Amino acid sequence: MFTEFEAAPPPDGPQLPPHVHLVRPPGTAEDWTMPQDWERFTDEEHRVWDLLFARQQERLAGRVVRAFAEGLEMLRLSRPGIPELGELNDRLHRRTGWEVVAVPGLLPDDVFFAHLAARRFPAGNFIRRADQLDYIEEPDVFHDVFGHVPMLANAAVADFMQALGGAGLSALASGDIHRLSRLYWYSVEFGLAREDGALKIYGAGLASSFEEAGYALDSPLPRRKPFDLRTVLRTRYRSDALQQGYFIVDSFDGLLAEIEAADLDGLYEEAEGQPDLSPAD
Repeated sequence: MFTEFEAAPPPDGPQLPPHVHLVRPPGTAEDWTMPQDWERFTDEEHRVWDLLFARQQERLAGRVVRAFAEGLEMLRLSRPGIPELGELNDRLHRRTGWEVVAVPGLLPDDVFFAHLAARRFPAGNFIRRADQLDYIEEPDVFHDVFGHVPMLANAAVADFMQALGGAGLSALASGDIHRLSRLYWYSVEFGLAREDGALKIYGAGLASSFEEAGYALDSPLPRRKPFDLRTVLRTRYRSDALQQGYFIVDSFDGLLAEIEAADLDGLYEEAEGQPDLSPAD
């Protein structure tokens, strides 16, 4: 999605990354979805998935919340090769009513949040090259499916994501999308949870990153704070560096309840009268 952390450059600005589009690409539907066309993935692309999966599963041992590991198992994502979305959706939809849809790359905010509100998660229909295992500028199918989809098998997280979709559409209409983007960033992408007395990963940006999956829990550099919605909505972030701070939730049911009960419009208005915060503060 195009937000403060992944803003599309102007037409006369720098060249866009290959999977960022200012207009809907040919061959995509009105909602920017496209057939996965799973058969077109090459043996090399399936090999890249397997390499990423194997090393990330080892990296996450003991570091990720139970819901993530349970989602991997239930959705059978450990099978070799890039998952075929039809098979994946059969299992995911039966579990929580969600499905994964193939898209050409990053989506405009209105399209992205409309998908979430309808319990559809957009996944980039491409995978990084073998020389990009550690970093790719745009989220690919590994980030989107391995990082995000296991948590969508958890009922509370599934409902939270749908709630974010509706909240995102409302924030776009009111001009507060930069605030809602911070909530998405510090929960869905880079959230930590306290489980059995220990800090664990649940955010997709952490679960799919070899470097940051270690840094987030082990490094003395970032600040780690209890999740507080008012603080999150005021806290800036960067997408091009390791995070300077993380927010910790105590439970996904509690996170869902807090968002469902929140007067987000009132919190946006309150935040406008206060300075932004640095995640390192």
